[in-house]
Amino acid sequence: MTAAMTGPADRYTAPDDPRPYRSGVGIVLVDADGRVFAARRRDTPDAWQMPQGGIDTGEDPLAAAKRELREETGVTSATLAAELPGTVRYDLPADISRRIWKGRYRGQEQRWYLFRFTGDDREIDIETHAPEFDAWRWMPAAELERRIVGFKRRVYRQVFEAFADHLSGGSGR
Repeated sequence: MTAAMTGPADRYTAPDDPRPYRSGVGIVLVDADGRVFAARRRDTPDAWQMPQGGIDTGEDPLAAAKRELREETGVTSATLAAELPGTVRYDLPADISRRIWKGRYRGQEQRWYLFRFTGDDREIDIETHAPEFDAWRWMPAAELERRIVGFKRRVYRQVFEAFADHLSGGSGR
């Protein structure tokens, strides 16, 4: 499954933008009740998201997902429960794509994994060496889908639909 997120030409990266997509991973971490781990970004007021990040050169995507989960949340007590087949893409808004990643990428192409959290909430630590988040909590998938920045909403919807059997209330809707 590969889906490009696009929007009005003046808002999102132009369809003919020659820049590549950044290879990345996204992690859906669910608790025993099927709620999703969500963290609030320090740099974007009221924007909540799941852990995600880039794949290093030569790195296996699953290894990257485990690394990003550990780096962003401190979590190591998690077991892989599902993997989204294929990748999901999104284009960044034009103003953001020029600012981040030194302007090299038009957006991201991500592999998504769902992990079950097997630890205790005390394990979660978002005060990392380079903290991206200032708060976290468990929430239903539908609530997180409403709280994610608009340009990632379609990706989150696709991911939650694919992993619906693992989430509280099916798709969380």
